[in-house]
Amino acid sequence: MTAQQTTDGKPQTTDWYRKSVDQAMADLQTSAEGLSPDEAEARLLRVGPNALPAKDVDPLWLRFARHFNDVLIYILLAGAVATALMGHWTDTIVILLVAVINAGIGFFQENKAEKSLAALRGMLSSTAHVVRNGKKIEMDAAQLVPGDIVILRPGDKIPADVRLFDVHHLQVEESMLTGESLTVGKHAAALDKDALLADRTNLGFSGTNVSAGNARGVVIETGGNTELGRINKLIANVDESETPLLRQIAELGKRIFQLIV
Repeated sequence: MTAQQTTDGKPQTTDWYRKSVDQAMADLQTSAEGLSPDEAEARLLRVGPNALPAKDVDPLWLRFARHFNDVLIYILLAGAVATALMGHWTDTIVILLVAVINAGIGFFQENKAEKSLAALRGMLSSTAHVVRNGKKIEMDAAQLVPGDIVILRPGDKIPADVRLFDVHHLQVEESMLTGESLTVGKHAAALDKDALLADRTNLGFSGTNVSAGNARGVVIETGGNTELGRINKLIANVDESETPLLRQIAELGKRIFQLIV
């Protein structure tokens, strides 16, 4: 299958595991000798650093305050003011505690997603062993680009999504992506049929760990385009869905407010 070109000049494809090593190299316009420094720098300018994009986060106080933006909470706060004016301080304290606890629960649940994003960023490798212009160098993994040749050894964390070649008894631990507790044996041969993520045994994925063996691989995806990056996007873009129960509660709050007025 012929790869289509994207605006940054990189082949757009989702079936690298079905391509032979030679075809993948040709599509990425690279070779086993690696990219030249000038070409690598040009590609880095086009595709950006090999890092997961960070989501803009509001200050803690603002995220906490947003959980008071609800009709039922307004009613509780109005009740707290009314009981305070009447001198019923016990009732006032109890009502305020209910409102604060409710906001605290929502704030805690919201923070779970933020912690998950931080944990994903912590899975990325900080350094990579790369071949450029035929020379082996160690460099910042954030500088990797599609077409780079990376060297994988036992104990390494794979720094980007790669199409493997020159594989020697490579075993990779991929549980953080696939949920599979056992290590996966890797090879360089192209697959001749569609395969799920866990069955793409000629690919290495960013953030997974080399348990044994060694190999080389050509970088096919970096940053947000890796499998780890796709998970990062899913978590970052989760919107709060309004269930029928939440809609009914909101409607009930409006009716109670109208009755009070």
